[in-house]
Amino acid sequence: MIAIMRCADQALLTCAEMARADRAAIESGIPGIDLMEAAGAAVAREIQARFARCALTVVCGPGNNGGDGFVVARHLHDAGWNVRVGLLGDRAALRGDAAAMAARWNGGIEEARPALLAGAELVVDALFGAGLSRPLDGPALALVGAMGTHRVVAIDVPSGVSGDTGAVMGAAPSAELTVTFFRRKPGHLLYPGRGLCGEIVLADIGIPRAVLDRIEPANFANERALWIDVFPVPAADGHKYDRGHAVVVGGPILTGAARLAARAAARIGAGLVTIAADPRAVPLYSAGPASLMVRPMSTLADFVAVVDDPRRNVVLLGPGNGADAACAARVRAALAARKACILDADALSAFSGDPPDLFARLNADCVITPHDGEFARLFPDIAGDRLSRARQAAGRANAVVLLKGADTAIAEPGGRAAINANAPPWLATAGSGDVLAGLIAGLRAQGMSAFDAACAAANIHGAAAARFGPGLVADDLPEQFPAILAELYGLAGHRW
Repeated sequence: MIAIMRCADQALLTCAEMARADRAAIESGIPGIDLMEAAGAAVAREIQARFARCALTVVCGPGNNGGDGFVVARHLHDAGWNVRVGLLGDRAALRGDAAAMAARWNGGIEEARPALLAGAELVVDALFGAGLSRPLDGPALALVGAMGTHRVVAIDVPSGVSGDTGAVMGAAPSAELTVTFFRRKPGHLLYPGRGLCGEIVLADIGIPRAVLDRIEPANFANERALWIDVFPVPAADGHKYDRGHAVVVGGPILTGAARLAARAAARIGAGLVTIAADPRAVPLYSAGPASLMVRPMSTLADFVAVVDDPRRNVVLLGPGNGADAACAARVRAALAARKACILDADALSAFSGDPPDLFARLNADCVITPHDGEFARLFPDIAGDRLSRARQAAGRANAVVLLKGADTAIAEPGGRAAINANAPPWLATAGSGDVLAGLIAGLRAQGMSAFDAACAAANIHGAAAARFGPGLVADDLPEQFPAILAELYGLAGHRW
């Protein structure tokens, strides 16, 4: 309950959960027709705030989304707009609130077909809401296809986009603006749907915030409010060991990966960071920042000696390590030592021939950070959108799973999950994943839980890339962290 209220604004509701919210609002005494009126009025306001008066066509579907469209048409017509309305289907078949709103519209209602859009300078897509259950076909498919040459405002989601998964079901228009209600849905943040929504506006239509208590959502947008109240802030009288000691395992050849990860862990606030590496590579690691300690590690026993120190509370394995038996043995040893582990890159690929061996050793204090290729090797039978794949994988692996991508999803074994939506495209560059793994390690070292650390790291990672801008290389990311930390410490209530 506390977690839900803390991050109520970040909650993402599935289509079924949104239907429950509507029912709960109605049961609390708010008539459904009032909710529809408020929804349509909100869309009309957002249109008027962004677009000059123009020839506008509202295309209504046979359900409640179409009912919202009739409200939009009425409000904009009353505001002096030139409005045409088309209906997909028979007006006599409309039911409930949608039929009532059609009756309140005093203008003509035409057949919704592609020719209706001729001359329209703006199209309001009120065909189908987020709960579409099958691919578009027939007249609906033709109508959505005809929207492709027009500026579009979508009600709830662009028609054809699944609100639960972001999948395109046959076809969907590309909207400049999408107005949704009460809470966003996963499909607003998951690709490809996210790329079709344009600007997303969340409108308050009078559904009480308290209905979330009954729904108990498990999906959230990974925004700062989701984890800011547990973000680690250095104490005025603290010392370096209060901020944790992260161990980063370095590879013998591809040394840049571990160096990037270690730099990120230190920059984000870990009190100490040690790189444990093959003696042949120690000179390369030692030539890096003087703040990073380096320990030679010739054998598995040497590695165990490094991680056995109780002050070394987090171990990051994988970046540049080599996906071999030695890497797998170090993973097993770190997990046997009950350390909080972050497993990335080669630490995952080393188990691609026997994923159950890894899963049997993981625990809820661990974070694994696969990209799509690594995920497919560990979970070859899990398919679907990124959110559902991450959630299924977390349950199977009994660990927090951060499934990387433009719509990175983070899931914990208990079912809670978050979608990250602030990563710019220039973050797709060599080494950025190593920085992300180091960020998680640095935050875990300071005491954040595995899930919160993974969420905060993904958000900070995206914010750092956005702050730097185009031309980014991975080395630039940690240098953006100090300014971001200053903002976060302020949000967390710290005042120097």
